Amino acid sequence: MAGAIASRMSFSSLKRKQPKTFTVRIVTMDAEMEFNCEVKKQILDEKIYCPPEASVLLASYAVQAKYGDYDPTVHKRGFLAQEELLPKRVINLYQMTPEMWEERITAWYAEHRGRARDEAEMEYLKIAQDLEMYGVNYFAIRNKKGTELLLGVDALGLHIYDPENRLTPKISFPWNEIRNISYSDKEFTIKPLDKKIDVFKFNSSKLRVNKLILQLCIGNHDLFMRRRKADSLEVQQMKAQAREEKARKQMERQRLAREKQMREEAERTRDELERRLLQLKEEATMANEALMRSEETADLLAEKAQITEEEAKLLAQKAAEAEQEMQRIKATAIRTEEEKRLMEQKVLEAEVLALKMAEESERRAKEADQLKQDLQEAREAERRAKQKLLEIATKPTYPPMNPIPAPLPPDIPSFNLIADSLSFDFKDTDMKRLSMEIEKEKVEYMEKSKHLQEQLNELKTEIEALKLKERETALDILHNENSDRGGSSKHNTIKKPQAQGRRPICI
Repeated sequence: MAGAIASRMSFSSLKRKQPKTFTVRIVTMDAEMEFNCEVKKQILDEKIYCPPEASVLLASYAVQAKYGDYDPTVHKRGFLAQEELLPKRVINLYQMTPEMWEERITAWYAEHRGRARDEAEMEYLKIAQDLEMYGVNYFAIRNKKGTELLLGVDALGLHIYDPENRLTPKISFPWNEIRNISYSDKEFTIKPLDKKIDVFKFNSSKLRVNKLILQLCIGNHDLFMRRRKADSLEVQQMKAQAREEKARKQMERQRLAREKQMREEAERTRDELERRLLQLKEEATMANEALMRSEETADLLAEKAQITEEEAKLLAQKAAEAEQEMQRIKATAIRTEEEKRLMEQKVLEAEVLALKMAEESERRAKEADQLKQDLQEAREAERRAKQKLLEIATKPTYPPMNPIPAPLPPDIPSFNLIADSLSFDFKDTDMKRLSMEIEKEKVEYMEKSKHLQEQLNELKTEIEALKLKERETALDILHNENSDRGGSSKHNTIKKPQAQGRRPICI
């Protein structure tokens, strides 16, 4: 009954039910974060196929969004050990350790310096939206011959896939080339604008699935057409506010960057002053130690000079005693000639001993004079050390640093397609102009993505030698075949001319 009612509803009547004005829903930061987490989860769970090199790039943006700018002193080796950043299929496909994956992710992560969290998340989505399976809803269908196929509905149009190949559509119908879509009970009909192209019909299994397909077609086509119309005054105002907010945030980031640079320079100056102060303290300590050693040396020399002087006095006293003994012997050695001879011999010996005593006394006296001179030099060295210590102590100290200033604290209304075979022509006088603007934006985006593609190709070539061919999945093989053929994906299939005086491939 529902299908019969739907078959009698015309496409035009559904279209007229749309309001003339619409309200643009402002997505909050929490909603964006939730959406990004959902996209990331689908890629990690392999519900969306992602090539290995692209998964590494996406992981680097995810790390930038979570940790901020790369800092080698903080983000040391192993800081991503507990993070789930790559699909298990990619990890098992290569003979690479977790450290090797972390090294390649960190190399790209370091290049994202200066990007805010929302910018990193936006770059993540820009890369993810180019994946073949991103945003595609698959439905099991049968064509009029009974062949099982898959219908893919996304923002670009309708795509027909082989059940074994969800990456490369066999045929695509862009929204701007579809005249109308209708269904009756379980049969859908797609009528292209070009009447030379056959109508494509297919059946789905359940009425509930038909309604879901129709709703997706309505929403995606309405959004497709709305993006190609001139913005309303309200949207223009919101875009202007968004640009102003973006410029304000950019200025705030620049100001914070300058403050950070000034703080780092002040910290480097402080460290240099502290190093210089420590050096002066070390020099003062060394000078003090040298002074103490000089004082100890002077004390030792003074003590040694005193001992030498006492020894000289003792030797002089012994020499005097020897002289007295000699005189006494002379006086008493006159008794006999023998005694005289003996006395002369003793006198001679006493004279020799006295001479030796005199020489030793003279030598000791010279040594005492030398020790006095050494003591005088030691005291002079002590005086110079005290003078140097006084000079170091009287040097002007560095003024205290100024305190470092603290950094300032930092949709879619439904589009109704027909429920029967009534047609609606998507013709617009401004379509050509809008198409040219879209094509211009696309060319600018492709030029911007050129460097990114070169990086992806470089990483792919680098890790290709470590790939384990026997672990490739069916999606990996299909992706490699598409790359070898020049990237045959839904984005390229939809660009192929559908009307060149020939009929589409029979499915």
